[in-house]
Amino acid sequence: MARVLSIEDKDPNVKSVITSRNKVYSDIDLTFTKRPSGDIYKKSDSAAVRQSVKNIIATGRLEKPFEEDFGADITSMFFELADDNSSQNVRESIDNALYIYEPRAEVLNIDVNLQPDRNSLSVTLTFKVVSTEEVITLNTFVSRLR
Repeated sequence: MARVLSIEDKDPNVKSVITSRNKVYSDIDLTFTKRPSGDIYKKSDSAAVRQSVKNIIATGRLEKPFEEDFGADITSMFFELADDNSSQNVRESIDNALYIYEPRAEVLNIDVNLQPDRNSLSVTLTFKVVSTEEVITLNTFVSRLR
């Protein structure tokens, strides 16, 4: 059996090449606004992650085909009895969904304000984009349609 050596292995004075790669996150703009060229706009970096986080929070169970557990499913909490654990359940649901489906975001804080008499809730989510270390605060208000 032969041992294969590279040039760096033969000469200890030669330094190894160190490279780094910056990840650029990109996604299509879900408003589907058309550019003058006819193509649609793209979102990149923190805007793409913000859009993804917002979609995960707004998506309920069984809404995404072939991925029945995708989403935070917070709208299902409207029909539960409001008690002391309701806010914690919403927080855990959002945190678990983002941990599983959005590795580009690191959750820092989740504030939930339940309004059971109005069948609505507001969520203030603070997260950090992993590649840029940018901290983003997202406010979402969810209410029942009827």
